[in-house]
Amino acid sequence: MHDTTQKQEGISAPDDAANNNSRDGLEGALNDVEPEERSADDRLVALEAELAEQKDRLLRALADTENTRRRAQREREDASKYAVAGFAKDLLSSADNLRRALESLPMAEVRDERTRSLLEGVAATERELLGVFERHGIKRLYPKGERFDHNFHQAIFEADRPDQPGGTIVEVLQPGYVLHDRLLRPAMVGVAKGGPKPADRD
Repeated sequence: MHDTTQKQEGISAPDDAANNNSRDGLEGALNDVEPEERSADDRLVALEAELAEQKDRLLRALADTENTRRRAQREREDASKYAVAGFAKDLLSSADNLRRALESLPMAEVRDERTRSLLEGVAATERELLGVFERHGIKRLYPKGERFDHNFHQAIFEADRPDQPGGTIVEVLQPGYVLHDRLLRPAMVGVAKGGPKPADRD
């Protein structure tokens, strides 16, 4: 009886060892898997960070490209818009001479028909020239009675005019010209001093 028990115990011992070995092998395998999973997670995080960085670089590059395109377009438009500036400045003296000719002999003082026809021709020439200016965005400034603006006017003298608000243009010595929104030549003017300041315009 005792021998039989020992035999049974002897038989069960290898089974216990096998079970222990199986548990140890499974735990070892699980331990091997966990570092691999952590490593995969780390790689995923790194890839996401790299993707976000590349996306940010792409967006910045696209923004720079768009800014460059807009700047080039604006420069092309300005070049086209103000291309006649130099030519227009050369023609301003011609417009001035036509105006001086008309002011030198007012139409009301003309007595003979030939002189009247001559002045009418000069006036027609001036109108045509100013019409050409207008079609190309050139506008004459004749600011008499307006408030002085240093952006468009050049003060040549000040005059005591108690009946006029201070800073009002009382005389235009030479008209100014603008090309679209760019000043070609300031108007040369005389400005009133004394009197109340003109009210600010809204």
